Amino acid sequence: MRIYRPEESDAPLPGLLYIHGGGFVMGNLELVDHEVKRIASEVGVVVVCVDYRLAPENPFPAPPEDCYAALTWTAEHAEELGIDPERLAVGGESAGAGLAAAVTLLARDRGGPTLCFQYLAVPELDDRLGTPSMRDYHDTPIWHRSAAEFSWDSYLGPGVRGTDGVSAYAAPARAEDLSDLPPAFVSVCQFDPLRDEGIAYAQRLAQANIPTELVLYPGTFHGTAIVQQAAITRRIVADQIAALHRALHAGAQQ
Repeated sequence: MRIYRPEESDAPLPGLLYIHGGGFVMGNLELVDHEVKRIASEVGVVVVCVDYRLAPENPFPAPPEDCYAALTWTAEHAEELGIDPERLAVGGESAGAGLAAAVTLLARDRGGPTLCFQYLAVPELDDRLGTPSMRDYHDTPIWHRSAAEFSWDSYLGPGVRGTDGVSAYAAPARAEDLSDLPPAFVSVCQFDPLRDEGIAYAQRLAQANIPTELVLYPGTFHGTAIVQQAAITRRIVADQIAALHRALHAGAQQ
């Protein structure tokens, strides 16, 4: 794990466990280093970034269990980290967002730690690959159906994807009960195979009376942020900072 905090902070700050993407098979702390530094500085939050084990060498349940272990460690060490335990959140992007959703389910079902928010950016949630966007997008940039097939086969093991009995802690879209989860921010991109599963998950959260904000970015693809100077990228970054700030600082004594 790597810990980031603002340069100047005396009072306890909110805490965010942040989980990198990479389709469950690649990525590391360096992948999100710049983004996480920005979050810590601009939101005013202590960020704990976890370098979980990757598939296929370490398939499910290793990645979500690593992330849950990082969350419990963060909660147990909140005082020495300068974190307000009442303002502890989890977030991530792509596969990292899928793992963040899984961690919220684990935290609820295992009786803690208590989370106040989940930030799910273009989440990878459903191994069944049956949504219209997943069926239609075979040649989109960065992420497409064949990449999703490889990702889930690596994560779950050959022949498991789409079968009965896949755990909701692996594919949170399979969770039957989304009640008693923390408020959520969910973002999706228009030309992304993951678009419809993210929309469906946000809708189901709202139906379970979970305060949920859903943003669909038009004309975008998975990984749009690699074009850093694009207007839509600047909007995505601004929305991220604003959503985290609203969730983690609302009503707090500054």
